[in-house]
Order: sequence, then structure tokens, then C-alpha cells
Amino acid sequence: MLFRRRSAALGLLAAVLSSGAAFAAPTQYPLEMENCGRTLRFEKAPARAVSIGQSTTEILYLLGVADRVAGTALWFSPVLPGFEEANAKVKRLADNDPSFESVVAERPDLVTTQFEWQIGPQGVVATPEQFAELGIPVYTSPADCRGKDNSRGGDGIRTARFTMDLVYQEVVDLARIFDVEDKGAAVVADLKARETAAKAKIAGLKEGTSAVFWFSSAEGDIDPYVAGQSGAPGYVMSLLGVRNVIDSQEEWPTVGWETIARANPTVIVAGRMDRRRFPADDIAVKLEFLRTDPVASLMPAVKDGRVVEMDAQAMNPTIRTIDGIERLADALAKAGLAR
Repeated sequence: MLFRRRSAALGLLAAVLSSGAAFAAPTQYPLEMENCGRTLRFEKAPARAVSIGQSTTEILYLLGVADRVAGTALWFSPVLPGFEEANAKVKRLADNDPSFESVVAERPDLVTTQFEWQIGPQGVVATPEQFAELGIPVYTSPADCRGKDNSRGGDGIRTARFTMDLVYQEVVDLARIFDVEDKGAAVVADLKARETAAKAKIAGLKEGTSAVFWFSSAEGDIDPYVAGQSGAPGYVMSLLGVRNVIDSQEEWPTVGWETIARANPTVIVAGRMDRRRFPADDIAVKLEFLRTDPVASLMPAVKDGRVVEMDAQAMNPTIRTIDGIERLADALAKAGLAR
């Protein structure tokens, strides 16, 4: 019996060690890290961070360093369940674009940004160089700079397909910066396990199943912003074996409803968010449009009730992309599209 207990304990220890979820070596400072073409240097773990972008902020919460987040901005949805209390203690600089001055006023020793259109060469908040002049390093989400060209404005063009490995890299990088590498390994392991489980749920997906992801529309009666081939929704669809009816490498191209109707997607995935930049940010506006528009209302996906509401953050390259995978897998199974 004693031998068996020791064998079981050794097996458990080996599993934990192999997963990398514990016993990670502490970060050695000074730490230098390459990020989006820049070299970042940290003499110690940041004590005050400002995080511009909901996904990056939520990663910091998952890593257990919410008490070191001095400010945040750019939110689409309510915070991840379980972090409401922690998030309430973090100063909201802006729901959308914070000013450069408001970020600097928090005296951060690190600024993180989810998108280069916020902090980048043409950033609406500032450029990384402006922060560097004040001795403040800027960490940019790898998903928004690796395999992506943001120089043409808008939401950018993917030069390589997005994969969740880019988000996992962000988790690992931030864990190193904050000296919580064991926590980072545990977060990545959990996300990977969920991804695998969702894919297994619809292993028998019916051949020819297709979809369109509708993020929003600048106006109710103009072409909607829908997901191209190589962004996060493209990854979600590819992983689950669903064909994206939109053939574009742009992150969020505008495509007419007549074109979408001709492509006849099996499922329409509509973004749900709290943001209100555009009228169709409101999910109720999207659903009313699909119900009443002369073209969209005749689409089989609409007539047969195959419209899936999805958190807009799951449509961006974020940790919530895993939620999107799970949500679409569940919807396809419920619609009888998986055997």
C-alpha cells in the first residue's frame, strides 16, 4: 500500500512538473524582452501598470496582479466573472480611448496595450516613443503586431493567420514581467484544455457548415463589419471545421448583405457588447435588422433561428477567444449540426 501511495504521489508530481504549472523559476532582473520590434527592460517587477485594452487587463487579473493595475481603459464587455470586486478597485481612465495625459498621470512603470491603433506608430493615445521618453515601457499584445500590418489604418491586415499561441505568448510574457511564471503556466494550461474539449465536442460536424461573424456596423443601413479569414473568428471557425464565407485577409472588412446572402452561411454569429460607438454595437439593433431587413430576413440562417450571440471580446484575439470557441461549438451542437 505504501509503495502504491508513493507511486501515485510521484506520478502526480511528474504531471505537475511536466505541465509547467508549478515550481517555475523566479524571474531574474534586470529582465530584457523583445516585444513587437522593441526591446523592453525591467529592473524589477512593475508596481503600477496601466492597461489599455480589456483582454490585457483581464490577463493581469488572471495572473493575480490586479493590485498592481493602477488604471485601465478600452472595454467592450463586463469583466470576467469572479473579478468584479478587483475590477471595481481599478481606476477606469476611459471606456474607449484614454488621453496620453491621463495615462501618464497614474505614474505607471509599465503600460500595456491590446491594439497598436491605441499605442503604436499612429496611436490615437500616443506612440511607444512618447512613453519611452518618460522611461515608461510599453508592452503590446503579440496578436496585434506579429503577422499583421497595421500601417494602412483601420483594423489592419493579417499577413499570417492568427492562432491562440499569440495570446498564450502574451500570458507567458506578462507572467515573466511580473514574476508570476507559475501562475502564467497554469492559465495557459487551463485555456489549452478548454480549447481541446470544445473541439472534441463537435468532432462530427456536418460537412459544408459555414458561418459569418458580424461585429458591428457604422450605420444600420450600410455594409457591416464582418470577420475576415485570418483573425480570431477565422481561427475559431477553422479549429471547429466551419467555413468562413468571407474571403478577405482584412481583420474586419465591410461586406454588403447581398453578398453575404448569396454566400448563404449556415450560421450568423452576432457580436454582443456594452460599447456604443456604432448603432449596431447594440445586439438588439443587430437582431432587429436581421428580422426586418428585406435581404437579411430571407436568409435561411435567420428564418431557421441559427443566429448565435457571442461576446464581442471573443471575436477579438484575446483570452476570450476560447469562450468563442466554446460558444460556437455549443450552438452548432444545439442546432443539430454535429453528429
